[in-house]
Amino acid sequence: MKKVFSVLLGLLLITAATVNAQDKQYVLDKKISLPGDGGYDYLSIDKVNNRLYVSHGTAVNVVDLATEKVIGTIDGMVGVHGIAIDNKVNKGFISDGRGNAAVAFDLKTLAKVATIPLSNKGADALMYDAFSDKVYVFNGDSNNSSVVDPNTLKQVGTIALSGAPEFAVSNGKGLIYNNLEDKNSLDVIDTKTQKVIKNYPLAPCGGPTGLALDEKNQRLFTVCRENKGMTVIDATNGKVITTIAIGAGVDAVAYDAETKLILISNGDATTTIIKQVSANEYKVVQTLTTQIRAKTLALDTKTHKIYLSVAEFEKGTRKALSGTFTVLVYKLQ
Repeated sequence: MKKVFSVLLGLLLITAATVNAQDKQYVLDKKISLPGDGGYDYLSIDKVNNRLYVSHGTAVNVVDLATEKVIGTIDGMVGVHGIAIDNKVNKGFISDGRGNAAVAFDLKTLAKVATIPLSNKGADALMYDAFSDKVYVFNGDSNNSSVVDPNTLKQVGTIALSGAPEFAVSNGKGLIYNNLEDKNSLDVIDTKTQKVIKNYPLAPCGGPTGLALDEKNQRLFTVCRENKGMTVIDATNGKVITTIAIGAGVDAVAYDAETKLILISNGDATTTIIKQVSANEYKVVQTLTTQIRAKTLALDTKTHKIYLSVAEFEKGTRKALSGTFTVLVYKLQ
């Protein structure tokens, strides 16, 4: 009888732990004030050096994730958008859209080491792909991607795309998936041939921006502004699995493989949090209140914290108030 009781108690404790884990919600942890003024776009995390990079006008603010304090600024650019990390060569790369360049910097010292001119205009999103050992800069004004060699610090190619690119992700095995905002579709790039080999229609998705990948289940999560939805796609064949309603003004999305949560930052002062029940089943478990125009985020997969950049604006305008640029930090509790 004691043995049966022990087994039942053990099962109850396991069930309680599971319920508690499922019941956890994101809450505001703190706010990190950042220096300077100007617009903002992507955030990126260097897992090896435990740093957060935040695009900010003509500069990038750098935050130590251990202390969550600002430790430096990389400046002197014209119009910053994205930041990519290549720990293999100890360099980071910044897309300078108005400067038509990619700027390389040292991950340890934060010193700029090279400004790489791009033959294509409109540098926006960028990413480092370890499989091909290349940096890909996606040019919204040119419908293409500039390929940069992180070893020689030079542009080594251009990939023609099917439309205006937004976010992109790699499967780590030679393929890159890239959202096309104006075509409501997604390009599949073969990094070996440096060419688009497939294009997946995303309907009912309209105006796709952010993109994330569940490598284990081969599921892509694309978030779309026009229909205010997150569409789940089978990465192996482009089939649309389902579409879930989200907030308005979406820009970014991140997938946490450990918690099975998909985190979607919207410009309407919400972050939609979706639970992956299975590869083909998803449900909204929280609508987190954030701040108007907090539309981009980065996920720290070690702590499960999310970081959203935002500024305060003059009422009824798009003019940011001086000295209000902040990173909002949310944790699971």
